[in-house]
Amino acid sequence: MSTALLMMVMTVAIYLATLFVYRRHRRLYTTPVIVSTALIVIILLVFHLPYETYMTGGKWIDRLLGPAVVALAYPLYQFRDILKKMFVPIMTGTVIGAVVGIVSGLLLSKWAGFSDLIIHSIVPKSVTTPVAMSISESTGGVMPLTAVFVMIAGIGGLLIHPFVLKVSGLTHRIGRGVGMGSASHAIGTSASMERDTMEGSISTVAMVLSAVIVSIIAPGLTLLFM
Repeated sequence: MSTALLMMVMTVAIYLATLFVYRRHRRLYTTPVIVSTALIVIILLVFHLPYETYMTGGKWIDRLLGPAVVALAYPLYQFRDILKKMFVPIMTGTVIGAVVGIVSGLLLSKWAGFSDLIIHSIVPKSVTTPVAMSISESTGGVMPLTAVFVMIAGIGGLLIHPFVLKVSGLTHRIGRGVGMGSASHAIGTSASMERDTMEGSISTVAMVLSAVIVSIIAPGLTLLFM
């Protein structure tokens, strides 16, 4: 119990410290989710703490992800009229994003020569962690490994999205929101929400739709390309 409490306090303290730094120096490389994750990994390596030990307390923070996603319903309510009007474009973009996310992960991992176990763990990388882990379990992947790939997808999207948006010339808030939500799940959505409330709301819808769509099509696409 004391170990679990220590891990929880350590995680919260590190995040609050990195958030304080980020609010004073808003740079991509000071983003709390990136810096705090790196610091926690370093601490675990330096003190030779197993992942299982950390998760005795980390799992309670992980379980807050569900309520945090539900809390995003408020901005959805604010922009409900726009969401109803633009549902077809949002749905179309999200479906395309889900298919591209799955197929690209499958083909690139096969091209790299990864084992089937790793490939199955990569498939649901672009959806939020609880859903991704369930999909991974059903398709034969490893849930903890899938959680790592989800983090990589989220942080990767956070790091490269300014470049991608600039190169593509995408300026419309709905397009940005769909891209972030369907590719970088909750981490991308938080970045969109910070930039613009409407974009964040669209990203929330895309994230939720993507989770449902990937849950449905992932097993079939995996069988098709494996």
